Amino acid sequence: MKKKIKKLPIDVIDRIIEMAWEDRTTFDAISQQFDISEKDVIDLMRNQLKPSSFRLWRQRVQGRQTKHLKKRESAIGRFKSTRQKNISSNKISKR
Repeated sequence: MKKKIKKLPIDVIDRIIEMAWEDRTTFDAISQQFDISEKDVIDLMRNQLKPSSFRLWRQRVQGRQTKHLKKRESAIGRFKSTRQKNISSNKISKR
């Protein structure tokens, strides 16, 4: 694992893993937000997950069009939760 990933705080690593498991979150979005490549995400998942969980994740992600922005259909946009309106008055979201 690269030095850059080793220096990340545990909460950031948890968030990257969470985003990697989500079907609609692309590797490009993870790369843009955390400045790490798809290969780095794969390495991070390999080191942080149990071997069986990593294999399940790789099977799920491999070839999935929604994980790659360029392969994604234009009809698939950003996911907006139905509850998002309710949390818009939250002070944290206004930063």
